[in-house]
Amino acid sequence: MCELGAVDKSPKPERAETGAYWTQARDVESLREHLRQERLTIIGHSAGTRLAISYAAQYPERVARLLLVTPPSTYLVDEPADAAELIGERSGDPVFDKAVAAFQGGADLSDETAFNAWQQACAPMGYAAWTAAEQKHAQLGKFDLAAAQAFFSVQPPEDLAGRPAAVKAPTLVLGGAQDCLTGVRPVKALARLFPNGDVVLIDQCGHYPWVERPAEFRRAADTFLGGHD
Repeated sequence: MCELGAVDKSPKPERAETGAYWTQARDVESLREHLRQERLTIIGHSAGTRLAISYAAQYPERVARLLLVTPPSTYLVDEPADAAELIGERSGDPVFDKAVAAFQGGADLSDETAFNAWQQACAPMGYAAWTAAEQKHAQLGKFDLAAAQAFFSVQPPEDLAGRPAAVKAPTLVLGGAQDCLTGVRPVKALARLFPNGDVVLIDQCGHYPWVERPAEFRRAADTFLGGHD
């Protein structure tokens, strides 16, 4: 099983493009070869789903199962985004409205401190509620500006949206019904790109289902992964 999500202490690559999500798929394949595994169960969250999909697109025969958690999907599907509708349903909450204003103002890329401050300002927007549990989670970790920029430094091929059709492995797209970052309609549409794709939406949940609805998240993930190879 291979989980794709955050980066931690990996050294920065000499060339930014080697850190792009499309080119990192080769690193995952090298790991599979090193582990001498015939196929991998791939799990990705948020931006990590871009790498998971890139790997599946390039090595479809090497994927046993694919679990995509709260994936950004508008870069792959034509379904109109509905994130604005979800945001509108929550307008009037001062904390949430302030986070939305920060998000819509755009990221401050002047340096890593400013970038992380912007991420913190936007944080309440990523959750369906803003209780102590969500606030604690939002304080974990740190965003690496150079890694974020490298991640998007290479454009995938123009036919990427068509490549999931070759991925025969069971695929589950797991979303939050109140995810204001991804919306809901594009997430559902993403599942339809895969021949064996399915979708589960967790109610009263935003972008981090294992934090916001851990029991429901565990149930959905275990049901899907219970038959992993």
